Amino acid sequence: MDDHNKHVIETALLCAQEPLTVADLTRLFAEDIAPGEIDDALLELQKAWEDKGMELVRIATGWRFQSRLAMREYLDRLTPEKPPKYSRAVMETLAIIAYRQPVTRGEIEEIRGVAVSSNVMKQLEDRGWVEVIGHKETVGRPGLYATTKQFLDDLSLTNLQSLPMLEDAAPMAAAEQLGQAVMEFDPSATVETVIELDEDGQPIIQSASEELGHEESSNEESSNEEIEIADVEISEETSEEVEEVSPESEDKTDEQK
Repeated sequence: MDDHNKHVIETALLCAQEPLTVADLTRLFAEDIAPGEIDDALLELQKAWEDKGMELVRIATGWRFQSRLAMREYLDRLTPEKPPKYSRAVMETLAIIAYRQPVTRGEIEEIRGVAVSSNVMKQLEDRGWVEVIGHKETVGRPGLYATTKQFLDDLSLTNLQSLPMLEDAAPMAAAEQLGQAVMEFDPSATVETVIELDEDGQPIIQSASEELGHEESSNEESSNEEIEIADVEISEETSEEVEEVSPESEDKTDEQK
């Protein structure tokens, strides 16, 4: 492909608001151009931009130009708005869906050990990162969650196989590895309270007054135990004194006789 056609492809990618596929790029030219020629031109452009602040990358929905991660700290100064931050619960839930998909909400809760709030799932769905792709054939037919192409695009990934390999199977380890350019983990987020479930799968919630009453009863029991121990020690000391006095009283009685 000649330089002119390469410049056409380059300009189209720089001006496009969405990633462009090879099929989209072939429509730029009146003459028939083989997809292989487009692929070769894209690889040449990718190499030509290696030493610049922008890079040409292939993602799930096509090709696009994007700024390099090293340029981020400078570009952030132009936009006073900070990128959204996500809580520990959101990041862990996203990591489980990404690595275990398709997965139900109940399975997510089983892995995390805590109940997943509806607000967490809503944030992920509103962001366009997860969606329901079907229903599991079991009681209640719960929805099966999976990640979207938008999720791959935001992480600059081509497919799910491009996800970072897990060195630790813990959900938080996966969440940390997923915390890349478009997602920032909020370390100040409130840690969720662990909710115990009864035999029917319903959460067992203990109120603060019940917890306080439990603590007070525990303190009363410990105080009663201390009082009982003190009483036993006093009774033992009294009995010892009685035993020491008893022989003298017996001697005095004999002398009087």
